[in-house]
Amino acid sequence: MERFNYIIVIGASAGGINAAIELLSKLNKNINAAVFITFHLSKKSNAKILARALQKHTQLKCIEATDKLKIQKGCVYLAPADSHLFIKKGTMLLTKGPTENRWRPSIDVLFRSEAVAYGTKTVGIILSGLMNDGTSGMHAIKKSGGTCIVQDPNEAEFNDMPSSVLDHVKVDYTASVNDMAYVLEDVVSKKPKKQIVIPPEIMTETAITEKMAGEINDLKKIGSHTNYICPDCGGGLWHIKKDAINRYRCHTGHVYNETVLLEKQSEALEESLWTVLRIMEERRNLLNEAAKHNEKKDKTLFEQYTKDAKDIKGYIERLKPMLAKVSDR
Repeated sequence: MERFNYIIVIGASAGGINAAIELLSKLNKNINAAVFITFHLSKKSNAKILARALQKHTQLKCIEATDKLKIQKGCVYLAPADSHLFIKKGTMLLTKGPTENRWRPSIDVLFRSEAVAYGTKTVGIILSGLMNDGTSGMHAIKKSGGTCIVQDPNEAEFNDMPSSVLDHVKVDYTASVNDMAYVLEDVVSKKPKKQIVIPPEIMTETAITEKMAGEINDLKKIGSHTNYICPDCGGGLWHIKKDAINRYRCHTGHVYNETVLLEKQSEALEESLWTVLRIMEERRNLLNEAAKHNEKKDKTLFEQYTKDAKDIKGYIERLKPMLAKVSDR
C-alpha cells in the first residue's frame, strides 16, 4: 500500500541545482510525498555525488534512482546520467530510450510518465533552465489534473524554462523558491482531487517512450506525418497534434520541440557546408597541382586547370561568409 498522497516531480537545468537545494532545504522531512528530480546531466555526471551534495541541505533522504526501485515517502530520487527516469505506479523505471530535446534524462519523460501514473496526485515544478524542456511535460500534468508550480522567471538564474511554461501552460502557482516551499507544503497537506480520465494522447506517448520505440499506428494516433527528417536517425518526423508546444517525434523515438529541431538543422547545415568547403579546397589544390604538371606538356590542360582552380577559389570565398552566418545562428 502506498504511504504517500503525492508525487512531486522537479525539472531543472542551468542554474537549477542551487534553486533545488534552496527548495529542498525548506521542506519538512514528514512531507506527505515522494520527490523526483531530473537535472540535465552530461553523460559523465554522477548522480550519486549530486545526491550527496543535496543531502547536506535537506532532511529528506536523497538517493540516485535505480531501476524497479519502490517509491517511498520522504525520499528524493535523482535521475541518473544518460538514463530516462520513468515513473510507474509505486515504482520507477530507468530506460535508455532516444533523447528528447537532446537530453537523456529528459524532464518531459519524467513529467509525462508521472501524469499518467498518478494523475491528480502529481505536483510538477519547473526551476531555472535554458530553452524549453519541461513545457510539454507540464502540459501533460495539467491536462491530467495535477498541480503545476513554476519558479518566478524574474528570480531564476536562467529564465527560459520557467518563461516557456508560463507562455504555454496555465499554471497553478508562480513563486520564488522561498515561497514555493510553503505553497508546496500547503498543496500536499490537502486530500488529492478526484482522479480524472488521462487524455489518450498522453497515455499513448508515454507508452511509446516506455517501449523505447513507436509503431506507425501509435504515431498516427498522436501526430500527423511531416516532410521533415529526424536529424539523428533520418526517419520521418511526426508533428504532435495536441500539445502546448510544437513538437516532433520520429518512429525510432527521438523527440524535438520546434526550437531544438531548428537548432539541430542549423548544426547539420553547418556540418554539411564545412564538408563542401573541405572538398572544394581539396579540389582546388589538386587542380593547381595538375596545372603545374601540365604547364610545359599540355598548354590547353594547363589553362583549363588554372581556370577551374581560380573559379573554385571564387566559390570558396563566397561560401565562407555564408558559413559564418550559419555558425552564428
